[in-house]
Amino acid sequence: MTTSPLASPAATRVLLEAHGLFAKHHLGQNFLVDNHVIERIMRLAALSGSERVLEVGPGIGTLTLALVQEAAQVVSVEMDSSLEPILAEHAASHPNFTYLMGDALQVSAHEIAQAAGGEPTILVANLPYNVAATIILAYFQERPALKTAVVMVQKEVADRIGAHPGTKAYGAYTAKLALFGRVAGRFEVPPRCFMPAPHVDSAVVRIERYEPHESPLPRGLHASDVAQVIDAGFLQRRKTIRNSMAAAGFDKAQLDCAFAAAGIHPGARGETLEVSDFIRLTKALALGAGEHAS
Repeated sequence: MTTSPLASPAATRVLLEAHGLFAKHHLGQNFLVDNHVIERIMRLAALSGSERVLEVGPGIGTLTLALVQEAAQVVSVEMDSSLEPILAEHAASHPNFTYLMGDALQVSAHEIAQAAGGEPTILVANLPYNVAATIILAYFQERPALKTAVVMVQKEVADRIGAHPGTKAYGAYTAKLALFGRVAGRFEVPPRCFMPAPHVDSAVVRIERYEPHESPLPRGLHASDVAQVIDAGFLQRRKTIRNSMAAAGFDKAQLDCAFAAAGIHPGARGETLEVSDFIRLTKALALGAGEHAS
Protein backbone atom coordinates (compact mmCIF):
# COMPACT_ATOMS: atom_id res chain seq x y z
CA MET A 1 0.00 0.00 0.00
CA THR A 2 1.21 3.51 -0.83
CA THR A 3 1.89 5.60 2.27
CA SER A 4 3.53 8.93 3.08
CA PRO A 5 6.51 9.51 5.38
CA LEU A 6 4.79 12.68 6.63
CA ALA A 7 1.46 11.09 7.56
CA SER A 8 2.00 11.04 11.31
CA PRO A 9 1.72 13.68 14.04
CA ALA A 10 5.40 13.29 14.95
CA ALA A 11 6.74 13.67 11.39
CA THR A 12 4.44 16.62 10.68
CA ARG A 13 5.43 18.37 13.90
CA VAL A 14 9.14 17.89 13.25
CA LEU A 15 8.91 19.32 9.74
CA LEU A 16 6.82 22.31 10.78
CA GLU A 17 9.13 23.12 13.68
CA ALA A 18 12.20 22.78 11.47
CA HIS A 19 10.80 25.50 9.22
CA GLY A 20 9.25 27.57 11.99
CA LEU A 21 5.75 27.02 10.61
CA PHE A 22 2.27 26.33 11.94
CA ALA A 23 -1.17 25.60 10.50
CA LYS A 24 -2.96 28.74 9.31
CA HIS A 25 -6.65 28.59 10.14
CA HIS A 26 -7.62 31.36 7.70
CA LEU A 27 -6.22 29.28 4.83
CA GLY A 28 -8.09 26.19 5.95
CA GLN A 29 -4.89 24.31 6.77
CA ASN A 30 -5.34 21.01 8.59
CA PHE A 31 -2.48 18.62 7.92
CA LEU A 32 -3.37 14.97 7.32
CA VAL A 33 -1.53 12.71 9.79
CA ASP A 34 -3.05 9.28 9.16
CA ASN A 35 -1.46 6.86 6.69
CA HIS A 36 -4.59 4.69 6.61
CA VAL A 37 -6.44 7.65 5.05
CA ILE A 38 -3.58 8.15 2.56
CA GLU A 39 -3.89 4.49 1.55
CA ARG A 40 -7.63 4.81 1.02
CA ILE A 41 -7.22 7.99 -1.05
CA MET A 42 -4.68 6.25 -3.26
CA ARG A 43 -6.95 3.23 -3.71
CA LEU A 44 -9.84 5.49 -4.67
CA ALA A 45 -7.61 7.41 -7.11
CA ALA A 46 -6.53 4.10 -8.69
CA LEU A 47 -3.53 5.58 -10.51
CA SER A 48 -1.99 3.42 -13.22
CA GLY A 49 1.38 5.17 -13.32
CA SER A 50 0.76 7.11 -16.53
CA GLU A 51 -1.30 9.98 -15.13
CA ARG A 52 -0.45 13.64 -14.78
CA VAL A 53 -1.97 14.50 -11.42
CA LEU A 54 -3.05 17.95 -10.29
CA GLU A 55 -3.03 18.63 -6.55
CA VAL A 56 -4.45 21.77 -4.95
CA GLY A 57 -3.36 22.82 -1.49
CA PRO A 58 -0.49 20.36 -0.93
CA GLY A 59 0.47 21.99 2.36
CA ILE A 60 3.66 20.35 3.54
CA GLY A 61 3.34 17.63 0.89
CA THR A 62 1.89 14.76 2.90
CA LEU A 63 -0.36 13.50 0.11
CA THR A 64 2.13 14.69 -2.52
CA LEU A 65 4.75 12.21 -1.31
CA ALA A 66 2.28 9.38 -1.84
CA LEU A 67 1.19 10.64 -5.26
CA VAL A 68 4.74 10.86 -6.66
CA GLN A 69 5.14 7.14 -5.98
CA GLU A 70 2.33 6.22 -8.36
CA ALA A 71 1.88 9.06 -10.89
CA ALA A 72 3.95 9.90 -13.95
CA GLN A 73 3.86 13.57 -12.97
CA VAL A 74 2.42 15.58 -10.10
CA VAL A 75 1.91 19.34 -10.19
CA SER A 76 0.70 21.07 -7.03
CA VAL A 77 -0.73 24.56 -6.60
CA GLU A 78 -0.14 26.15 -3.20
CA MET A 79 -1.25 29.58 -2.03
CA ASP A 80 0.79 29.84 1.19
CA SER A 81 4.20 31.22 0.21
CA SER A 82 5.71 30.16 3.54
CA LEU A 83 5.41 26.52 2.44
CA GLU A 84 7.48 26.98 -0.72
CA PRO A 85 10.80 25.92 0.87
CA ILE A 86 9.27 22.58 1.86
CA LEU A 87 7.78 22.03 -1.59
CA ALA A 88 11.11 22.97 -3.17
CA GLU A 89 12.80 20.25 -1.11
CA HIS A 90 10.24 17.70 -2.32
CA ALA A 91 10.76 18.83 -5.92
CA ALA A 92 14.53 18.43 -5.55
CA SER A 93 14.04 14.85 -4.33
CA HIS A 94 11.35 13.80 -6.80
CA PRO A 95 11.90 14.65 -10.48
CA ASN A 96 8.25 13.90 -11.30
CA PHE A 97 7.02 16.64 -8.93
CA THR A 98 6.62 20.33 -9.73
CA TYR A 99 4.67 23.05 -8.00
CA LEU A 100 3.21 26.47 -8.66
CA MET A 101 2.65 29.15 -6.04
CA GLY A 102 -0.65 30.98 -6.31
CA ASP A 103 -4.41 30.89 -5.96
CA ALA A 104 -5.80 27.70 -7.51
CA LEU A 105 -8.72 29.68 -8.92
CA GLN A 106 -6.37 32.16 -10.60
CA VAL A 107 -3.55 29.95 -11.92
CA SER A 108 -4.42 29.20 -15.54
CA ALA A 109 -4.87 25.79 -17.08
CA HIS A 110 -2.06 26.72 -19.49
CA GLU A 111 0.37 27.36 -16.63
CA ILE A 112 -0.53 24.05 -15.03
CA ALA A 113 -0.17 22.16 -18.31
CA GLN A 114 3.25 23.70 -18.88
CA ALA A 115 4.40 22.68 -15.40
CA ALA A 116 3.00 19.15 -15.73
CA GLY A 117 4.20 18.53 -19.29
CA GLY A 118 0.60 18.31 -20.48
CA GLU A 119 -2.89 18.81 -19.12
CA PRO A 120 -3.60 16.80 -15.95
CA THR A 121 -6.51 14.40 -16.20
CA ILE A 122 -7.07 13.79 -12.48
CA LEU A 123 -7.31 16.07 -9.46
CA VAL A 124 -6.24 14.40 -6.20
CA ALA A 125 -6.22 16.75 -3.25
CA ASN A 126 -6.95 17.49 0.37
CA LEU A 127 -8.65 20.71 -0.63
CA PRO A 128 -8.70 23.88 1.51
CA TYR A 129 -12.21 23.65 2.93
CA ASN A 130 -13.05 27.33 2.50
CA VAL A 131 -12.82 27.08 -1.31
CA ALA A 132 -13.25 23.34 -1.94
CA ALA A 133 -16.75 23.42 -3.45
CA THR A 134 -15.86 26.37 -5.70
CA ILE A 135 -12.69 24.70 -6.98
CA ILE A 136 -14.40 21.40 -7.81
CA LEU A 137 -17.20 22.94 -9.86
CA ALA A 138 -14.93 25.51 -11.55
CA TYR A 139 -12.43 22.85 -12.59
CA PHE A 140 -15.10 20.58 -14.10
CA GLN A 141 -16.67 23.56 -15.86
CA GLU A 142 -13.48 25.09 -17.22
CA ARG A 143 -11.01 22.22 -17.66
CA PRO A 144 -12.45 19.56 -20.01
CA ALA A 145 -9.23 17.52 -19.85
CA LEU A 146 -9.97 16.83 -16.17
CA LYS A 147 -11.69 13.45 -16.12
CA THR A 148 -11.65 12.57 -12.44
CA ALA A 149 -11.44 14.24 -9.05
CA VAL A 150 -10.62 12.46 -5.79
CA VAL A 151 -10.95 15.16 -3.18
CA MET A 152 -11.04 15.55 0.58
CA VAL A 153 -13.75 18.02 1.53
CA GLN A 154 -15.91 18.95 4.48
CA LYS A 155 -18.57 16.26 4.99
CA GLU A 156 -21.29 18.83 4.37
CA VAL A 157 -19.81 19.57 0.92
CA ALA A 158 -19.55 15.84 0.17
CA ASP A 159 -23.23 15.50 1.10
CA ARG A 160 -24.11 18.32 -1.32
CA ILE A 161 -22.04 16.77 -4.11
CA GLY A 162 -23.87 13.44 -3.92
CA ALA A 163 -27.33 14.59 -2.81
CA HIS A 164 -30.58 13.44 -4.39
CA PRO A 165 -33.60 15.62 -5.25
CA GLY A 166 -35.95 16.16 -2.35
CA THR A 167 -33.24 15.98 0.30
CA LYS A 168 -32.00 18.87 2.41
CA ALA A 169 -28.48 18.72 0.94
CA TYR A 170 -29.70 18.91 -2.67
CA GLY A 171 -29.36 22.33 -4.22
CA ALA A 172 -28.15 24.35 -7.18
CA TYR A 173 -24.56 23.25 -6.58
CA THR A 174 -25.51 19.56 -6.74
CA ALA A 175 -27.47 19.99 -9.95
CA LYS A 176 -24.78 22.05 -11.68
CA LEU A 177 -22.01 19.59 -10.83
CA ALA A 178 -24.21 16.72 -12.03
CA LEU A 179 -24.14 18.26 -15.51
CA PHE A 180 -20.52 17.15 -15.75
CA GLY A 181 -20.08 13.97 -13.75
CA ARG A 182 -21.18 11.50 -11.10
CA VAL A 183 -20.02 10.37 -7.67
CA ALA A 184 -18.19 7.04 -7.98
CA GLY A 185 -16.93 6.52 -4.43
CA ARG A 186 -16.77 8.05 -0.97
CA PHE A 187 -15.47 7.45 2.53
CA GLU A 188 -15.59 9.42 5.79
CA VAL A 189 -12.58 10.90 7.62
CA PRO A 190 -12.88 11.87 11.32
CA PRO A 191 -11.22 15.00 12.79
CA ARG A 192 -8.59 12.95 14.68
CA CYS A 193 -6.87 12.20 11.35
CA PHE A 194 -5.68 15.82 11.09
CA MET A 195 -3.35 18.16 12.92
CA PRO A 196 -4.80 20.40 14.18
CA ALA A 197 -8.12 18.55 14.34
CA PRO A 198 -10.83 20.50 12.50
CA HIS A 199 -14.20 21.17 14.10
CA VAL A 200 -16.00 19.37 11.27
CA ASP A 201 -16.09 15.86 9.84
CA SER A 202 -14.52 15.26 6.44
CA ALA A 203 -15.06 12.94 3.51
CA VAL A 204 -13.15 11.89 0.42
CA VAL A 205 -15.24 11.77 -2.77
CA ARG A 206 -14.41 10.43 -6.22
CA ILE A 207 -16.18 12.29 -9.04
CA GLU A 208 -15.96 10.98 -12.60
CA ARG A 209 -16.70 13.11 -15.66
CA TYR A 210 -19.23 11.61 -18.05
CA GLU A 211 -17.89 10.12 -21.23
CA PRO A 212 -19.18 12.04 -24.27
CA HIS A 213 -21.87 9.43 -24.97
CA GLU A 214 -23.01 9.55 -21.33
CA SER A 215 -23.46 13.30 -21.03
CA PRO A 216 -26.99 14.32 -20.04
CA LEU A 217 -26.69 17.43 -22.21
CA PRO A 218 -28.24 17.14 -25.67
CA ARG A 219 -26.26 18.37 -28.65
CA GLY A 220 -26.35 22.14 -28.96
CA LEU A 221 -27.29 22.83 -25.34
CA HIS A 222 -24.55 24.39 -23.22
CA ALA A 223 -23.98 23.62 -19.55
CA SER A 224 -23.77 27.35 -18.81
CA ASP A 225 -27.33 27.84 -20.09
CA VAL A 226 -28.64 25.01 -17.91
CA ALA A 227 -26.68 26.37 -14.94
CA GLN A 228 -28.42 29.72 -15.35
CA VAL A 229 -31.82 28.01 -15.20
CA ILE A 230 -30.74 25.95 -12.19
CA ASP A 231 -29.61 29.06 -10.33
CA ALA A 232 -32.92 30.74 -11.10
CA GLY A 233 -34.84 27.68 -9.94
CA PHE A 234 -33.10 27.77 -6.58
CA LEU A 235 -33.05 31.56 -6.18
CA GLN A 236 -35.91 31.39 -3.68
CA ARG A 237 -35.71 27.89 -2.30
CA ARG A 238 -39.06 27.86 -0.50
CA LYS A 239 -40.94 29.33 -3.46
CA THR A 240 -42.39 27.49 -6.43
CA ILE A 241 -40.05 27.19 -9.37
CA ARG A 242 -42.31 29.54 -11.35
CA ASN A 243 -42.08 32.29 -8.74
CA SER A 244 -38.38 31.71 -8.13
CA MET A 245 -37.51 31.93 -11.83
CA ALA A 246 -39.78 34.94 -12.31
CA ALA A 247 -37.93 36.67 -9.47
CA ALA A 248 -34.71 35.92 -11.37
CA GLY A 249 -36.02 37.83 -14.38
CA PHE A 250 -37.71 35.17 -16.54
CA ASP A 251 -40.96 36.15 -18.23
CA LYS A 252 -43.92 34.36 -16.61
CA ALA A 253 -45.77 33.75 -19.86
CA GLN A 254 -42.67 32.25 -21.44
CA LEU A 255 -42.11 30.16 -18.32
CA ASP A 256 -45.63 28.76 -18.44
CA CYS A 257 -45.15 27.65 -22.05
CA ALA A 258 -41.79 26.10 -21.19
CA PHE A 259 -43.15 24.27 -18.13
CA ALA A 260 -45.93 22.77 -20.25
CA ALA A 261 -43.47 21.75 -22.99
CA ALA A 262 -41.06 20.21 -20.47
CA GLY A 263 -43.77 18.44 -18.48
CA ILE A 264 -42.91 20.27 -15.24
CA HIS A 265 -45.60 21.52 -12.87
CA PRO A 266 -45.10 25.25 -12.26
CA GLY A 267 -45.99 24.73 -8.61
CA ALA A 268 -43.06 22.38 -8.06
CA ARG A 269 -40.03 23.51 -6.11
CA GLY A 270 -36.54 23.50 -7.53
CA GLU A 271 -35.21 21.09 -4.92
CA THR A 272 -37.62 18.37 -6.13
CA LEU A 273 -36.45 18.47 -9.75
CA GLU A 274 -33.95 16.10 -11.32
CA VAL A 275 -31.08 17.43 -13.40
CA SER A 276 -32.87 16.04 -16.45
CA ASP A 277 -35.85 18.27 -15.60
CA PHE A 278 -33.68 21.38 -15.63
CA ILE A 279 -32.17 20.31 -18.95
CA ARG A 280 -35.62 19.83 -20.53
CA LEU A 281 -36.75 23.18 -19.12
CA THR A 282 -33.69 24.96 -20.53
CA LYS A 283 -34.29 23.41 -23.93
CA ALA A 284 -37.97 24.42 -23.84
CA LEU A 285 -37.07 27.98 -22.86
CA ALA A 286 -34.53 28.19 -25.71
CA LEU A 287 -37.07 26.88 -28.22
CA GLY A 288 -39.68 29.30 -26.93
CA ALA A 289 -37.29 32.22 -27.20
CA GLY A 290 -36.44 31.19 -30.76
CA GLU A 291 -40.09 31.03 -31.77
CA HIS A 292 -40.74 34.42 -30.13
CA ALA A 293 -37.79 35.94 -32.00
CA SER A 294 -39.02 34.61 -35.30
